[in-house]
Amino acid sequence: MRLTACVSSQVGCPLRCSFCATGKGGYSRNLQRHEIIEQVLAIEDIFKHRVTNVVFMGMGEPMLNLKSVLDAHRCLNKDVQIGQRMITISTVGVPNTIKKLASHKLQSTLAVSLHAPNQKLREMIVPSAKSYPLDAIMKDCWDYFAETSRRVSFEYALLAGVNDSVEQARELAELLHEWGRGYHVNLIPFNPIEGSEYRRPNKKTVSAFAGALESRKITVSIRQTRGLDASAACGQLRNNFQKSPLIIESDREESQSDVAVAC
Repeated sequence: MRLTACVSSQVGCPLRCSFCATGKGGYSRNLQRHEIIEQVLAIEDIFKHRVTNVVFMGMGEPMLNLKSVLDAHRCLNKDVQIGQRMITISTVGVPNTIKKLASHKLQSTLAVSLHAPNQKLREMIVPSAKSYPLDAIMKDCWDYFAETSRRVSFEYALLAGVNDSVEQARELAELLHEWGRGYHVNLIPFNPIEGSEYRRPNKKTVSAFAGALESRKITVSIRQTRGLDASAACGQLRNNFQKSPLIIESDREESQSDVAVAC
């Protein structure tokens, strides 16, 4: 049986992608190596089965906690005995970090959350994209492939009426072909979150988008939605009982010191 652990690298997320519940919940801190590994061990304990695959696609941006992520990766590979090729590290794109990851020459998959075929639309969906132009991230992906010989996967959240047209699929295919061959696109129909203006596209639209990519020789998969019943599907991870955004630990310490001074 294949058992995949989707692990978090941070408490919350500072990048605030517009469709993601985690970003709306704010950011507190990075997770330490043992806290990442314990997620995998807890899943093995619950399911009474060995975890076969690990994806760094839970809460947080792994590249903003790269040291702990790499330390956890090393432990999961050597001590927990999960093959490097069974581990995927995801990122929405943080300048200079894909190069750092490539320098370690891991045999793991890099998954880049793209979500748009052009820079203007990507900035609307992913505000942090303003500091990392699309051409720059695509070059870094190409360099990652050249350094590791590992195919890069692109995550693409389909948002009804925003980025899901056949024309946009064709534009995406052109972008990928411009930067080489062998890329894979993982389509993720939007999972609803409370208070979001986005909607999930219908199955016909999703199929048409996938078909437009496949007709242009792009390898495509459509992610099977899991965890909707527990609000734990892709993009939904947030504490249901959270009343206000998380506070960064340094801010909490400052507020506590202010209270102490006031006392």
